[in-house]
Amino acid sequence: MKLKIHSSSAFLILSALTFFVACNNESGDITPADIEKHITFLASDSLQGREAGSANEAIAANYIADHFRDFGLEPAGDNETYFQEFTINTAVLRNPHAGDDTEGEKLLSKNVVGLLQGTGNSDELIIIGAHYDHLGFGQFGSLYRGEQERIHNGADDNASGTAGVLELAEYFSANRPKKDILFLAFSGEEMGLLGSAYYVDNPTVDLENALAMINMDMIGRMVDKKLMIFGIGTAENWTAIIDSANTGDLDLNLVKDGTGASDHTSFYYKDIPVLHYFTDTHADYHRPSDDTEYINMNGTALALHHLVRVIVQLDELQKDELAFVEAPGEQRQSMSLEGPTLGVLPDYGYEGEGMKITGVTKGRAAANAGVQGGDIIVGIAGEELADIYAYMSMLNKLKKGQKTTITVLRDGERMTMDLEL
Repeated sequence: MKLKIHSSSAFLILSALTFFVACNNESGDITPADIEKHITFLASDSLQGREAGSANEAIAANYIADHFRDFGLEPAGDNETYFQEFTINTAVLRNPHAGDDTEGEKLLSKNVVGLLQGTGNSDELIIIGAHYDHLGFGQFGSLYRGEQERIHNGADDNASGTAGVLELAEYFSANRPKKDILFLAFSGEEMGLLGSAYYVDNPTVDLENALAMINMDMIGRMVDKKLMIFGIGTAENWTAIIDSANTGDLDLNLVKDGTGASDHTSFYYKDIPVLHYFTDTHADYHRPSDDTEYINMNGTALALHHLVRVIVQLDELQKDELAFVEAPGEQRQSMSLEGPTLGVLPDYGYEGEGMKITGVTKGRAAANAGVQGGDIIVGIAGEELADIYAYMSMLNKLKKGQKTTITVLRDGERMTMDLEL
């Protein structure tokens, strides 16, 4: 059943807002200038990194909700609002093995939820999402090792994806599809996919009606028109849809995995076909240097234009035409890292044995050991590593300062080096 506005006065207000938006931007064009506007605000120092549960996260949430309202989206959160609140227990963050009832500081966080009513009669809907939280001053998840506390602005991670949600909401409010579109901005992603996990367990729409979920996380650093799309193994016809949408000569890297370190994972485990748009990691990931000045606004617009063409195709399909299938290989609930880090940049598109890396950070453990960009890490501490998940699981077993070994494949040659964490 479609979610409806509950009063005629509210309907008139939303209708007026929709008309206002349409008159001021008839086509809802996705432009680099609009993308830059959203990212500049969300990744400004004044928001101090948008840490989940903080006052600055609430400012970002209000910014998103205000735009949803301006675009004519219906409130689809709690109590006829745009917000869905959930609680974060910091004691559990510090000790993942602690129970939810463990004493600790409780933070109130919120997802932002808006529904665009389609023009058709179907109850089926498309879900588009991105997380809007980041690391604040780096208390949880930072790879920065400097002594001075610094703001982590998260321009790419994930103001870029949040800007994508806002741009797509504006575009489709001016170019209404037949199906409903649910727009979701998650919080708590950086603390372990908390917002999306809460949403799928407490949905404000019937997820049985969800045709697909499309997630955007780090879509702001496109290089040479390269775009990675995960999740193509979750429906048999994803590849055909994605390829036919590629009218702009994007260099697409299609990955079958239905899970990973972002919010599409939560929906995959509800048997919903998923896609995850991603322009790859970089040296500024989870560091204070992830700033707006490094965003490729034109590249982000290219990714969003491709996504528009995908959604237009989905709008013509029925659920039985995009049936969920389990992605091949081992799928994981999350990719949490609690142990030391090596200072490497994974190649997330690599599908072979071990974990291929694209670069190393000077002065960090891997570089000091002699590891180079292009190497494939196949073993640590004498244990073979099947993939990136095994790599992260192994690091969680190790301690900072520990001396061990790392084994890599370089140009087909197996090499083992001393490693100090």
